[in-house]
Amino acid sequence: MQHRIPKLPYSIMHVTSSIFFALVTLLLFTTLAQAQRSTTSSPYSRYGLGEIRGDLLPQSRAMGGISTGIRYLSGYGNINVGNPASYSALALTTIDVGVFGNITQLSKNQLSENSYNFSLSHINFGIPLGRPGGISFGIMPFSDVGFSYAIPGKIDTTDIRTVYAGAGGTTKAYLGYGIQINKNFSVGTNVSYIFGTLESINSVEFPGDVGALNVRTDSSQYVNGFSFDYGAQYFQPLGNNVSLTIGYSGTAGTPLNTKASRVITRTPTSVEDDYENLPVDTIGTYEGAKQRITMPMKHSVGFSVAKGNNWMVGGDVNYAKWSSYRIGEHNPQLTDSYGFAVGGQITPDVTSVNYLNVVDYRLGFKYNKSYINIDNQDINQMALTVGFGFPLPSLFGTSFYKINFSTEFGQMGTLSNSLVRERYINFNLGFTLNDRWFQRRRYD
Repeated sequence: MQHRIPKLPYSIMHVTSSIFFALVTLLLFTTLAQAQRSTTSSPYSRYGLGEIRGDLLPQSRAMGGISTGIRYLSGYGNINVGNPASYSALALTTIDVGVFGNITQLSKNQLSENSYNFSLSHINFGIPLGRPGGISFGIMPFSDVGFSYAIPGKIDTTDIRTVYAGAGGTTKAYLGYGIQINKNFSVGTNVSYIFGTLESINSVEFPGDVGALNVRTDSSQYVNGFSFDYGAQYFQPLGNNVSLTIGYSGTAGTPLNTKASRVITRTPTSVEDDYENLPVDTIGTYEGAKQRITMPMKHSVGFSVAKGNNWMVGGDVNYAKWSSYRIGEHNPQLTDSYGFAVGGQITPDVTSVNYLNVVDYRLGFKYNKSYINIDNQDINQMALTVGFGFPLPSLFGTSFYKINFSTEFGQMGTLSNSLVRERYINFNLGFTLNDRWFQRRRYD
């Protein structure tokens, strides 16, 4: 099936505006590369590298996170990092910039608390290279760590409180290439550099004994290393302007490097809950230990069926061998994860003068059995997703713009066995620019 994109005129104003947008985007790109502020408040981000964000833009998140079998979306250029084989379908230079926010409610027994987070989420570029293929590069969050909780206990008859807290995250910078082998098959790969700092605090406190010394351990891990993703897509017209795409994507279990440091201090107990005394001494330091993190292999299979620019439905099934995850020789006892996602979108009439008819309406659902198991209880996640794609007027008639918005209403964990139930609403907002760059024009 051919997805027609109208020919665009060329102008100096067009080039100037495109370059200006690219420069602003590159500035944001640098900012995101330097920022690793945590955007989660989940106690389950304590495990592994934290909460894995996934290689998804808002338009995919709005459809349950399907991406493996996605090749086109409504005739607009879209960057599908989830399957690099899709880069060969790029017809226009595409820039996608977005922000992320969430509202989280944590509940345990009869207690609940709310938290809010917001940050820049992604900056991605996609550039067609003619008929054979296309490239994409950008920077996205890879994982987030952000938790804080306390567990009461006793040593003999003395009350104690053990506090666990963590912050930080990792970022993924990638460069990918996709090539169309023949009219029905394409392959692609991403080479990514993952980096970031994960911080954690473990403190044993004596809240009822002013003369006691609390013991606090501050740990930090700097993580860096390369990762390799790969994918393939088979696409076939079915007639009546309907097409089928079947895709596979995977991640090689390449190791990452980590450099750890640790400081152990003793601090007098404070008489006020919101006030912390200064440490009186340092009883241990540990710096520069290097280890290898063994990452899991991941696999995803998906499909999509689309009719022109009017509608598309699809589904993904995924599996990751997290039981092979190791930090040095340490086995954190993670379990293999698996899940599925279904979703789609409809655009009533892309040729209509009624604005509501040219909006993309998206809906999806996903379920995941995570890699976390606590006291023989799997920590599962499920979510309903909705979203929209709002086209904007073109700039000087030469570029296409769209605002993509997604909302995810989800739950992770359970109240059973005194565990924590996490209910959340995630918001993703992306601004997409489609343009023609690096192309010769003919003048009559």
